[in-house]
Amino acid sequence: MTVGISVPILEIADLFADAVEPANFPAALLRYRNTRSAGKLDLGDLSTEEWIRHLGRFEPLPDNLAAPLALRYHGHQFGVYNPDLGDGRGFLFAQKQDKAGHWYDLGTKGSGQTPWSRSGDGRLTLKGGVREVLAAAYLEALGVKTSKILSLVETGEQLARSDEPSPTRSAVMVRVSETHIRIGTFQRVAYLEDKQAIAKLVEHCTRHYHPTAEDPELGRQTVGFLELVTRDVAKMIGQWMAAGFVHGVMNTDNFNITGETFDFGPYRFLPYSDPNFVAAYFDQQGLYRFGRQPTQGIWALQQLASSLTLIADEEQLASALGAYEPAYQASFSRHTLALLGLEDGPSLQDDLELLQALYGWLTESGASWAQTFFDWFGGEASANRAAEGPASNRYQEKGFEAVRRQLSERTPADPEKLRASYFTADKPVTLLIDEIEALWAPIADDDDWSAFEEKLEHIEAARLALNLPVPPHSAA
Repeated sequence: MTVGISVPILEIADLFADAVEPANFPAALLRYRNTRSAGKLDLGDLSTEEWIRHLGRFEPLPDNLAAPLALRYHGHQFGVYNPDLGDGRGFLFAQKQDKAGHWYDLGTKGSGQTPWSRSGDGRLTLKGGVREVLAAAYLEALGVKTSKILSLVETGEQLARSDEPSPTRSAVMVRVSETHIRIGTFQRVAYLEDKQAIAKLVEHCTRHYHPTAEDPELGRQTVGFLELVTRDVAKMIGQWMAAGFVHGVMNTDNFNITGETFDFGPYRFLPYSDPNFVAAYFDQQGLYRFGRQPTQGIWALQQLASSLTLIADEEQLASALGAYEPAYQASFSRHTLALLGLEDGPSLQDDLELLQALYGWLTESGASWAQTFFDWFGGEASANRAAEGPASNRYQEKGFEAVRRQLSERTPADPEKLRASYFTADKPVTLLIDEIEALWAPIADDDDWSAFEEKLEHIEAARLALNLPVPPHSAA
């Protein structure tokens, strides 16, 4: 078998990564396999044995990395700069191309200790892996740009954790994403004041992820690169806000440079509209609360811009950040309308008036976030369906009149979608914390995965029914 061909990461691995070895797990039991993502990356034909060998034991794939790479980076964690970060319980296992020629990373979580593990054991709880599988699938169904979970393998170890009953079962997870290069990657070389390294990183990222920013003059290329990253991050956060998603840990090492949701540990989906809703129990100051996510997004991008001042003009970089607010507003508006199955209005201002009425009512009324979007998918075309649903009384309230008027004036984007069996149910698929706990309990107690599998089937039904546009690859 030939390994070690020129996958893109090898262009910069000497400056940004360390070769590591995966942990030697006592067991490898396949718990989840994403056949759709595997098929896109020419991995669909792997037998179960081959799958475990490569994606559970991490035997190198043919014509790929000869050894996993733990990536180096820094980052702000809850506002405090930390120069001691890096891939501490994961690594880049391989890079694969899809049929369109776009590269994707196969990154791990729970694959063992690395030089950046500090005092951690480098492991992942099985429950943590289950939570990420569910979140990625649900985000994808809601049309949010997200990494995909490719594989979850139970590894047979018993882990001690302070925030859940211990000992608890262990797992190793593989995610697919456009890149694991993050804002914190740039912060590290800026911290080291390494102009050559940061220039090489910018050139690598523009070539593979933002080619429209390529320019023979490094300063212009850097500014163009920052503007594209800014737009991508703004679009992602606009989608989060429309989907009612709370990431939980918006540290700068958890932002990649293609605006793709990843590494969602203590995430939540809103049960109802609450700007102060906090996902992580340890976020006691509410720094990453739901309503602050747009502000935190631009703050993280400002840290990227600060890093890039080593090789580009500060004023021009600041100007590039100006792309954030309009991109965020457009994304928030368009994604809200997409989740309602409605066409865009004649102007962004018209759409923002609908958003103000809708989200204002959601916050004041305490109505279910997911139920409201489900009931009114297609706008007025769903009026009878909404009137017969479990939240019908909500829609008789005087406060809903302005929302109803706005919805009635909108054109359904695709009324045929309402024929899907998904919309014949009373309630939508949801992913609230109590539901996750309820489907985890039979796994923990009886190794019963049926509730988990049923939830994934329900999420897939939603994805097919909503049929929302797939966010394009950043290099497209």
